Amino acid sequence: MNTKLFEGVWSAAPTPLDEKNQIDKTSVKRLVKHHLRLGVKGVFLAGSCGEGPWLTDAQKSTLVQTTAAAANGKLGIAVQVTDNSAARILDNIARAKDDGAEYAVVASPFFLMHATPKVLWALYEAVLDKSTLPIIFYDRGKHSSIDIPVEVLEKVYAHPAVVAIKDSSSDPARMKVAVQAREKNPHLRLLTGDEFDCISALRLGYDGLMLGGAAFNGHVANQILQAAKKEDWERAENLQRCLNKLMFKIYGGKTIACWLAGEKYLLQQWGVFDNYRNLLGYELSEECGNAIGDIIVNERSFLLP
Repeated sequence: MNTKLFEGVWSAAPTPLDEKNQIDKTSVKRLVKHHLRLGVKGVFLAGSCGEGPWLTDAQKSTLVQTTAAAANGKLGIAVQVTDNSAARILDNIARAKDDGAEYAVVASPFFLMHATPKVLWALYEAVLDKSTLPIIFYDRGKHSSIDIPVEVLEKVYAHPAVVAIKDSSSDPARMKVAVQAREKNPHLRLLTGDEFDCISALRLGYDGLMLGGAAFNGHVANQILQAAKKEDWERAENLQRCLNKLMFKIYGGKTIACWLAGEKYLLQQWGVFDNYRNLLGYELSEECGNAIGDIIVNERSFLLP
């Protein structure tokens, strides 16, 4: 297992769509080249930023196959396989593997009745014991539809099938559990998904970053990560503050009102995407569009290598 792959920046990548809301293969290929330019180590496909829960199985297969072919081994490929039962998750894993995925990302179920710790662990244990791909476990904490109890996380993180954790919980107690799990299993890698506060996790010794905005902030995120490795916290904090100001502008303010539309519009202006269509109905406000226009003119050297 190449654990070094998780000691850099991963992109929880947005999915480009055409005018019929199908996968835009040409833009997918451009997105792969763009990620390589930014210095990204891998891509997490069909997550929430990638609109995976709203894509059909056929669309997800097209997305994964096209990305894997374009990356040709130069990027790690992880795919969201989360579902409501072990059988469905395992079926998703088998499909993702056939399509070219190297890792499967499992989070809390989208919908689960009687979500007791016993039921949750039974679900995860069945998946982890039979998965044909290494697992990245995605903990969103209180932001999830089902908040996975710490006692279940401890069991999940101890399982040999789990090779990495994406932690977007922003919860010190849950982050402590992840660090303790790595102490017991030095091969486990920890990645934070909190792009507005990479520093807290990096100060705890997290290995890398897996960010929803890495398609535009991956270059800066790499600089934050490298500064942290050198324990140059002043530089890391300065970079984080500058990045946060830009992300709020791109996402439509602190309410994140333009989220996917803003990110996709920036990628469109950079020539990576053909449009900013999204399945969740995010619109691009005039204020957000103007702010992104200013960023393109004034912040190109900051965001792009």
